[in-house]
Amino acid sequence: MFEQSFKNIDNILHTDSGCGTELDYIEQTSWILFLKYLDDLEDTKKTEAELAGKKYDQILSKQYRWDSWACPKDSAGKLDYNKADDGDDLKDFVNLKLFPYLKKFRSEEPNTIEYKIGEIFHELKNKISSGYKLREILNIVDGMHFRLSKEKHELSALYEDKIKNMGNSGRNGGEYYTPRPLIKTIVKVVNPKIGDKIYDGACGSAGFLVESFAYLTENKSKISSSQMKKLQTNTFYGKEVKSLAYIIGIMNMILHDIEAPNIRHMSTLSENINDIQEKHRYNIILANPPFGAKMGREIQQNFPIKTGESAFLFLQHFIKILKAGGQAGIVIKNTFLSNTDNASISLRKILLESCNLHTVLDLPGGTFTGAGVKTVVLFFEKGKATKKVWFYQLNLDRNLGKTNALNEKDLAEFVALQKKKKDSENSWSINVADIDQATFDLSVKNPNKNNEVVLREPKEILAEIRKLDKESDKVLEKVGTLI
Repeated sequence: MFEQSFKNIDNILHTDSGCGTELDYIEQTSWILFLKYLDDLEDTKKTEAELAGKKYDQILSKQYRWDSWACPKDSAGKLDYNKADDGDDLKDFVNLKLFPYLKKFRSEEPNTIEYKIGEIFHELKNKISSGYKLREILNIVDGMHFRLSKEKHELSALYEDKIKNMGNSGRNGGEYYTPRPLIKTIVKVVNPKIGDKIYDGACGSAGFLVESFAYLTENKSKISSSQMKKLQTNTFYGKEVKSLAYIIGIMNMILHDIEAPNIRHMSTLSENINDIQEKHRYNIILANPPFGAKMGREIQQNFPIKTGESAFLFLQHFIKILKAGGQAGIVIKNTFLSNTDNASISLRKILLESCNLHTVLDLPGGTFTGAGVKTVVLFFEKGKATKKVWFYQLNLDRNLGKTNALNEKDLAEFVALQKKKKDSENSWSINVADIDQATFDLSVKNPNKNNEVVLREPKEILAEIRKLDKESDKVLEKVGTLI
């Protein structure tokens, strides 16, 4: 229904001087889609209230509703060009009246859709420089309706595609996108239940939270109204530091029927983990924290294990904020398993001693488009020490990339074997008592692939080079004394 409309909007934005990248396209499309979605949601709620003999108070004042400013209609239901602003008049209304009005909702209660409206438009600004092009886009979006479940499903699917394109567009967009087949698999293995509090401290576009909601509502006929209310208001929590990702995350959740997402715009790592109390903890943690970013000393002071690697700080946070008996599925770069620096060793020791690291999924290169490192997924339960770790190495007969992405079928064997931690050509178990107790090295070394070359870490190679250089210097010194 909507695919061609999305393409037409992108084509218009492509010709507008205010929008230069996929990041701009999704940002600008998002706020317009959101206001149309909100208008349809208000209409639905108004109808439901009338059928129940109740009155519904609309969120927006009349002059700021979609059918007043965006696409006012005549008696025949057609766009009334006498009332519809265009050009500079339209642009001035949006910039000087609409956005300032919507920002004011930020003063409402945090766990409401009103507050989220204020948050979204506090962070956004209209970048569409031509009021005439904005009019074209409004007319296209006006033809899209989001009342039926089929319509909402297509909208959410197309929105996910736009997020994916944003992730593939270069710059910093890639860090907002984790392949959905991988997210679905992680959610399936962690297996959250209604009543769990689910958390992602680096939520980006909220993929883990959205897929968890889809997983929990797969059979809506069996969900009571009280359970649905719990899912809407008291289940999904996230934090995101970057403005665009925060906005996209909120709107992604709202477009997936979670009306008031509990996402906070803040830096997770700015919190001292010693301040985390039981009331702050979560039953389920699902995350793909950013890696590679170097954190300064002021951030490192918030953690017992000091390290500049952002992903390792996030992992400390996740272990601390997970409830006893809680489950986690965390994506992290594979060097975490074998790095020989003090921070990595200490962190592996804490993870193994305070949690049951029951599963490690080793992913092939190319899983994350544009990322130059390999990753693994750590599955663990907090509250009991690890005795045995089950590894699964995803070996595919093709190279992954933009045009050949990971799919759920690729991960089907992992899901099937993981339930009982079965050994296979691609899976094996190790006893923690058998690993080096000084380094807690958990390198992925498939015993069933005898001809496989296990690549060493760069630090390890450099250390050996330095050692060999010293030995060479000694030999040269002895040779020098003989000449």
